[in-house]
Amino acid sequence: MSTPMELQVRSDTSNSRQTDSHASGRWSLTCQDRVAATFELSRRQILSSAAGGFGAVALADLLGRSSALADEPRPELNGGLHHRAKVRRVIQLFMNGGASQMDLFDYKPALFQQAGQKFDPGQNVHVEAPTSAPGNVLKPPFEFHQHGETGRWISDQLPHLARHVDRLGFFMAMQSRTNVHGPGSYLMNTGFLTPGAPCLGAWTSYALGSLTENLPTFVVLPDARGLPYNQKGNFQNGFLSASHQGTILNTASSEPIADLHAPASARFITPAADSDGRALLQKMNREHLAANPGDSRLEARIRAYELAAKMQLSAPEAFDLSRESEATQKAYGLQEKPSEDFGKRCLLARRLVERGVRFVQVWSGAGGPTNNWDNHTSILKELPPMCQAVDQPIAALLNDLQERGLLEDTLLLWSTEFGRMPFSQGSEGRDHNGGTFVGWMAGAGVREGATYGESDPWSWRAVNDVTTTYDFHATVLHLLGIDHERLTIRHNGANRRLTDVHGHVIHALLS
Repeated sequence: MSTPMELQVRSDTSNSRQTDSHASGRWSLTCQDRVAATFELSRRQILSSAAGGFGAVALADLLGRSSALADEPRPELNGGLHHRAKVRRVIQLFMNGGASQMDLFDYKPALFQQAGQKFDPGQNVHVEAPTSAPGNVLKPPFEFHQHGETGRWISDQLPHLARHVDRLGFFMAMQSRTNVHGPGSYLMNTGFLTPGAPCLGAWTSYALGSLTENLPTFVVLPDARGLPYNQKGNFQNGFLSASHQGTILNTASSEPIADLHAPASARFITPAADSDGRALLQKMNREHLAANPGDSRLEARIRAYELAAKMQLSAPEAFDLSRESEATQKAYGLQEKPSEDFGKRCLLARRLVERGVRFVQVWSGAGGPTNNWDNHTSILKELPPMCQAVDQPIAALLNDLQERGLLEDTLLLWSTEFGRMPFSQGSEGRDHNGGTFVGWMAGAGVREGATYGESDPWSWRAVNDVTTTYDFHATVLHLLGIDHERLTIRHNGANRRLTDVHGHVIHALLS
């Protein structure tokens, strides 16, 4: 037992603790570590009599962060939490709405040969659609061509990305457990169909911590047209500490982070007054935290205030895209209206990971019936503008990461919640399809040009080497140096993890 007045700093990788400062292997302080348990003194007495109080704790945490008290290196120094990592940071591109696999990446000659016929997979299989009556076989309204040394078939709606097909590793037979947007988005982001679980970015923050003290660990860049299905639920910390939730940046606003600076009209806010106010607020917050040690929200708020103060200096520079050359801005499509918004956010994602942000999520498409990849009415009319918005920026991001040497330890992900049906909804739309869809990875640790899995002749169901969201997440964590089965936290009597009780690393796609 700790003696009175004693402060302990330790690295605890046990998965039976309920605090979230342990399983990451990072040096941090649990509530018990911050104030030693004692039968002789009350918490307030300890705080008032301990030399330095929370100052000592802050010093211990600072020493822990710098590994001065560590018996072993921190994850970002030794390359991984459970094994040597190939990836230090992640950019995830999420196509909100269910991108149509057979109109983009999963070329199926049968769809052209049987166009207009009744869809019949044989063996008396009953065919259903989630929101409509199944129509006839609908061929892709776009041409496909083979690209690269691998000869991958890619739709002509992605001409820029097609030039980089040999860099990508494809999951060609992914399956979802649902055909509904909300649960599908939760599953692809958190590993569960219902709200309340931490997302991939939050788990990454929890496991590996920050690479910089001046910017958030996990940043979310939503579409300028609005948040996706589930709103902020896709970026949640769940049962992890609130400090691991995604920091949402509104790039469509003149101030991506609201209230980072005082308004010009508030002349009474001087540097001295601001400093005094923060000192008083910190004192009050620390006292409240000591009285409520089990509530992570206040501690997260304190950290957010501290980070905001640092970001007042670092964030404006990071967000200033005018510092980029005209050639770079043009490459990302910032000068073209269709690609301006997504290109801006892809470029910002590169600037953020370059400056130490661990995980950046870039969304394409808002929630709702339009302005996304949920093309129920017309693939011919609705899919091209979505492709035009993302095609050039994604290709530019791949090139930019490569040229700057960032692709050596950065992982780029392309995700969506499920796919579309091979038959028509109405005359030329497609309904939801959890039976098969496509995802891909590029960058550190990914075997370039590799593919894994295969769907049936119509891209209706995954049939060979089927993968799930759990496999996708397990593979990402593996590249980050994390064993997905060992990254757990005790919650409500169970050891919870991102992959639940499922998931396998897809080594066939790894270099």
